[in-house]
Amino acid sequence: MRWGYVINVTGLLVFFTGLTMAAPVGVSIFYRDAGFVPLAVSAAVTLLSGAILHWAFRGAKADVLTQREGMAIVAACWAAAGLFGALPFYLGLDVSFVDAVFESVSGFTTTGSSILTDIESVPRGLLAWRSFIQWLGGMGIIVLSIAILPFLKVGGMQLYKAEVPTPVPDRLRPRIRDTAKVLWKVYAIFTLLQVALLAAGGMGLFDAVCHAFTTMPTGGFSTWNASVRHFDSVYFDVVFIAFMLMAGINFTLHYQFLKGQPLAFWRDSECRFFLAIVLVFTLVVTWDIYGAVYDRIDHALRYAA
Repeated sequence: MRWGYVINVTGLLVFFTGLTMAAPVGVSIFYRDAGFVPLAVSAAVTLLSGAILHWAFRGAKADVLTQREGMAIVAACWAAAGLFGALPFYLGLDVSFVDAVFESVSGFTTTGSSILTDIESVPRGLLAWRSFIQWLGGMGIIVLSIAILPFLKVGGMQLYKAEVPTPVPDRLRPRIRDTAKVLWKVYAIFTLLQVALLAAGGMGLFDAVCHAFTTMPTGGFSTWNASVRHFDSVYFDVVFIAFMLMAGINFTLHYQFLKGQPLAFWRDSECRFFLAIVLVFTLVVTWDIYGAVYDRIDHALRYAA
């Protein structure tokens, strides 16, 4: 195990995590909220830490990355992302560091659990960061790094295998870096489409972006205490349901569909099984709550879905 190279790459990805904090810093500046200082300090600490780690082990090289080293890098990067991603919450909210780490890890892993009890009192910059880390975690920070960081061309396949929870990842392009780019492009396109649909329905741009960021990774973070129930809109519910369903399907199938293969979903046995499960359980839950909770069948179907 070449630990020097593992730390070198981890430092690079920590630095990249610091760069991603720039967007929520901009949100805090725009809204002039109390999230600016904790976000700016967190970004500075994360950038400096990543730069030091990468520079300290700059001499470590690896022409070929083993699967074991790939697993070590992915594990180290996810742990580092959870820790550094917690800094804005720890510095900007009245929470312990353990709770801040819980919130951060819940975001990056798209678990959706939260320690926050009054979300509406949280500065918008921190809410933007909270939504953004779910979006980053949805497709995977390692996959994103492979796509945009040329330094990770060596060992990209090993990192991809360690990151993606499938025995053999689907290659859409000869080079794994290009495959990662394709997946993130599809992910970004769907996110922008959902933002547009939510905004067209009357949702504010900030809420639309944050909810699109948490719908596509199927995470569920919201900017309101009542979550999406706050909007009380059939239109918004339909949009959320549609994109949650799309997000649960293998993104390589979406790409194949967009490239002119309309039967890509039907030919995939995993997709057929997934859709069948969703349909069956939606009908079962609808039947269970109709009459007992909701008097109208359309309301029962809406909330079951």
